[in-house]
Amino acid sequence: MKITPKTITVRQLYEGYVDRGDDGVVGYGGKLDIRPSFQRAFVYPEKQQRAVIDSVLSGFPLNAIYWSVKEDGTYELLDGQQRTLSLCRFIDGKFSHDLVYFENKPSDIQEKILSYELNIYVCEGTESEKLKWFETINIQGLKLTDQELRNAIFTGPWLSDAKRYFSQPGKGGAKMAADYVNGAADRQEILEEAIHWAAIPHGWDVQEYMNRHAKDPNAAELWLYFNQVVTWIQTVFPKTNKSLLKGQPWGEVYNRFKGYMAIDTVKLQERIDELVMDDEVSYGSRLKKGVVVYALAEQLGCVTPKDESGLNLREFTPAQKLAQRKVQKGVCPVCVARGMSKTVYDLEEMEADHIKPWSKGGKTELSNCQMLCKFHNNEKKAKW
Repeated sequence: MKITPKTITVRQLYEGYVDRGDDGVVGYGGKLDIRPSFQRAFVYPEKQQRAVIDSVLSGFPLNAIYWSVKEDGTYELLDGQQRTLSLCRFIDGKFSHDLVYFENKPSDIQEKILSYELNIYVCEGTESEKLKWFETINIQGLKLTDQELRNAIFTGPWLSDAKRYFSQPGKGGAKMAADYVNGAADRQEILEEAIHWAAIPHGWDVQEYMNRHAKDPNAAELWLYFNQVVTWIQTVFPKTNKSLLKGQPWGEVYNRFKGYMAIDTVKLQERIDELVMDDEVSYGSRLKKGVVVYALAEQLGCVTPKDESGLNLREFTPAQKLAQRKVQKGVCPVCVARGMSKTVYDLEEMEADHIKPWSKGGKTELSNCQMLCKFHNNEKKAKW
């Protein structure tokens, strides 16, 4: 990669500055794309924006800013968006400094800001070289999310359209996902989850989905699939507490259960309520998110060991295990029943087992405990 140093003033940077929101931000006489599709949305709070102005007025150097050369000879901002926008937004009257807006600052202060020199490094190279550089240069302490880095690779109309749907806080997909998905829209985490959902039926990961759709003219397919998943969630769990629904692996859940048509949503909610009240479930924690998938799988007759493990069921205590081994004198009843040569085991060679499973009403009580050798306990678990 070829890197050429360049010095410009804030006045030159601000010349031709226009913020068109989702349609882009430009500066430097219209020749600098300040918000390329791979860049995060503006995330500096005003306190940090003012700190940039403080540095300029104090004559302190700002960290270097990196541009890359586009095919048409114009530039796109590779690193330094936060500093660049802080300067332009202040001059544009979007926030004040020391309670005074730029237009009301004394003329000598205005000139000090406008004549401040910025150290720019202009990078020329392949897309992969620019991406590698983007990952390694200083990002002002704000670490990029995985999706922000992917956005650096797959630029184009598809990504721009996808961000229109999923990267605006409180709007579109971000608003629809508020009750179901963790993450911040402006850090591209809602977009990442939406892509993850759509990738699952194909057996792809997020990057593979983007790779296959990067040249599409729009993200309509992604938007429609996202709506299908959200509509399904709202239909199947209309009265479920939102705290249980948020953060579920909905991509996997929808892909697994979408083919089942005969779901009794009333009985499903009743079972979810029962599991929430069950003291055996999610023992030691108020978080009982595992009951959502378990209750659905139970009703449809397809419970897996993973579904039950998600309930975080109460386990026998070390004291209970020790007491039961003493009662059994270290003997594994399954080994005895099968006439095996070794039937007596040390405590560390045994595991506690519910004689009557929790799924059939068994409790985690000493009267319902038996100690099995690890081999036979694992064999029992495998018989799902």
